[in-house]
Amino acid sequence: MDSTERYLVGVYDDDDEVLHAVTTVKQSGVKIEEVYTPFPIHGLDVALGHPRTRIPIAAFLFGCLGLTCIFSLINYTMVFDWPMIIGGKDFFALPDWIPVSFEGTVLFTAFGMVGTFLVSNSLWPGKSPRTFDLRSTDDKFILTVNMANNKKSESEIESILKATGAIEVNVKQF
Repeated sequence: MDSTERYLVGVYDDDDEVLHAVTTVKQSGVKIEEVYTPFPIHGLDVALGHPRTRIPIAAFLFGCLGLTCIFSLINYTMVFDWPMIIGGKDFFALPDWIPVSFEGTVLFTAFGMVGTFLVSNSLWPGKSPRTFDLRSTDDKFILTVNMANNKKSESEIESILKATGAIEVNVKQF
């Protein structure tokens, strides 16, 4: 990314206002970069046009990987490496493996999802966050517009943001 990216940052007081503003701003032909909120807003992802997340697919695949690894480990240790007859049961006693298999599946899924979250959100050590307005973590709702992605002028977009209820519109440069 260039170090000269310019953003218009609309600051809103109310979650209903920012949800209505997203629809109005998009209808006026302005491309919204992102909306930052202190809490989730129902329907905001649909209003922004975000596709459905593929996170559940990743969770399922991590769970399958965990189940496969745990079954392989148990099978190797209890059948091949050190076979023990415990309570007169067979070496391959599948019902006895269920609790350990469940815990291994949950463990792999949890660690995999944390890793997926960090990678998908570009949160690695040494990465400095791009903060448009610190108040978005407290009580304000931030709507950002990348000026490079829009054909309208800065003053036109600023007037559209103010007309939708923005209490202030700032320019942020990265």
